[in-house]
Amino acid sequence: MTPQLIDPFERAITYLRVSVTDRCDFRCTYCMAEHMTFLPKRELLTLEELDRLCSTFVGLGVEKLRITGGEPLVRRDIMTFFNAMGRHLDSGALKELTLTTNGSQLARFADELYAAGVRRVNISLDTLDEEKFAKVTRWGRLPQVMKGIEAARRAGMRVKINAVALKGFNEDELWDLVDWCGHEDMDLTFIEVMPMGEMGDVDRIDQYWPLTDVRARLAERFTLTDLAERSGGPARYVRLEETGQKIGFITPLTHNFCESCNRVRLTCTGELYMCLGQEDMADLRKPLRDFPDTDAPLVSAIEKAIGRKPKGHDFDYSRQRADGQMTRHMSHTGG
Repeated sequence: MTPQLIDPFERAITYLRVSVTDRCDFRCTYCMAEHMTFLPKRELLTLEELDRLCSTFVGLGVEKLRITGGEPLVRRDIMTFFNAMGRHLDSGALKELTLTTNGSQLARFADELYAAGVRRVNISLDTLDEEKFAKVTRWGRLPQVMKGIEAARRAGMRVKINAVALKGFNEDELWDLVDWCGHEDMDLTFIEVMPMGEMGDVDRIDQYWPLTDVRARLAERFTLTDLAERSGGPARYVRLEETGQKIGFITPLTHNFCESCNRVRLTCTGELYMCLGQEDMADLRKPLRDFPDTDAPLVSAIEKAIGRKPKGHDFDYSRQRADGQMTRHMSHTGG
């Protein structure tokens, strides 16, 4: 399928990240406040509306859908949506249906997700220490997530661990995370913490651990070979020659990846964000609901939004403050 969504900088938009809920059963300290006020359920798109929106994007050349939240698997009847998206995999229009999750519900849903066509899953896990895990997630339990990882692998899904690099929190676990993922044959991606949402007493500068430092530490122990491989997202990968395992780096601060950005983000209320690090968005819920019998106004709104996609974001920690900080929480946009 020829991409139909081309932004002003000649980038083809073929990747849609979809937040299906702003709710989560964790309260990770870098993602949301402990006492969050969530959206009224009536403001959320129905599963049928999410189906229609995503199907419209697929019809416009989107080849990869990543389902996010909040925690997507806490949404009631969410497998109805995954099963509906499976028809686009069957037709060949959609090349990949993936999921980012905290892993808490995977033991329940892994087999159903695989049956729906999900072959890869990203699991957010920042520490292997049970006490530290409880601290960073506030409400989470590490054994529950470990059971979810085991269930996903048993079902046949390829698991990638996403670890947010947090200064003073998991610096001392770098080798533990690398060794564990290598032993379990799981890819590992480190992510720089991004300045999104008001965290109360949490200081973004205090949390920020640049991945240039992570890479330098890895290079002290391993031979790193840069890989040309891309997974459709922002990660850049290296291979550790001594073990053969793949390590990814998502570096919106130290080395942004805006020049190759091929993705947009849809919130659970129908807002389309053309850039994670900008506030500009397009309301797709209105044409979706105002015109239930034709997709033409919806297609027009999507095309106009892509025409406003910026060249890049403004995230910056270099001046000892979180410049470019977004007022919305990461859970609102879906990462």
